[in-house]
Amino acid sequence: MQEWNRAIELIEADLTTTIDVCALARVALTSEYHFRRMFASLAGMPLSEYIRRRRLTAATAEILAGDPVLDVAIRYGYGSAEAFARAFKTMHGLTPSEARSPGAVLHSQPQLRFHLRVEGRSNMKHRIVDKEAFRLIGVRTRVGLVYEGPNPDIEAFERSLDPSVRLRLAELSDVDPAGSLAVTDNIEEPGTEGSVLDYWRAVASSQPAPDGFESQEVPAGMWVVFEAEGKFPEALQHLWANAATEWFPANPYRWAPGPQLLSVQPEPDGASGRGQLWLPIEAA
Repeated sequence: MQEWNRAIELIEADLTTTIDVCALARVALTSEYHFRRMFASLAGMPLSEYIRRRRLTAATAEILAGDPVLDVAIRYGYGSAEAFARAFKTMHGLTPSEARSPGAVLHSQPQLRFHLRVEGRSNMKHRIVDKEAFRLIGVRTRVGLVYEGPNPDIEAFERSLDPSVRLRLAELSDVDPAGSLAVTDNIEEPGTEGSVLDYWRAVASSQPAPDGFESQEVPAGMWVVFEAEGKFPEALQHLWANAATEWFPANPYRWAPGPQLLSVQPEPDGASGRGQLWLPIEAA
């Protein structure tokens, strides 16, 4: 994790200037795409959100020291005092002038430090699959991103699906991963909680999409398939974090662009079950 901590130090050194994410990725020995994606999984927030919070934390210290709001705003890349004040209030719930009042309660973003644990947090069952091109067929919507716990947008979408849609999709499933799939793709920047993404109820198929269904071609490539079982939905949501913090750092692959496929087999109680997470990968 030394390379990642050096990247964090570069961010700290450049809080008042435009940060070169490509340079950060080079220091971390990876691509910009992989750096952004891994950062979000490791830190629990996207890179852009971390940088914004660190800038506002540093700027807050200068506001409390009495520096003029406009000077601080320009120093940290805001076009006006008003724009800075809006961002400041979003973080603190207070305006810069209110923050100077005695007893004002403020928030801060500590500098991140990445640490590599010697022991693995979990026994990650996985396999590597070299998969031919296939087609996703299903129905799609845009939902808000939820990192942990139930996602009300997804729950509402799933409830809205007619049983006949699920039956028709089951007939179209003829390649791995078999059966009904929850698919996520095209996450909106900056990828913070509430950002929107594509969510599909779909199947993997070699057949053309019938009328009334959407489709997406998925090119041939490598996939890593993780397995988990336990309480829903937390056991499955933790697969993403475990992949980022434990599997990718220990294996010669990186997360590749493409859809993420989740296959779920619930237990009769509906509160637990088993699942498989398919992530596209490429050689590091």
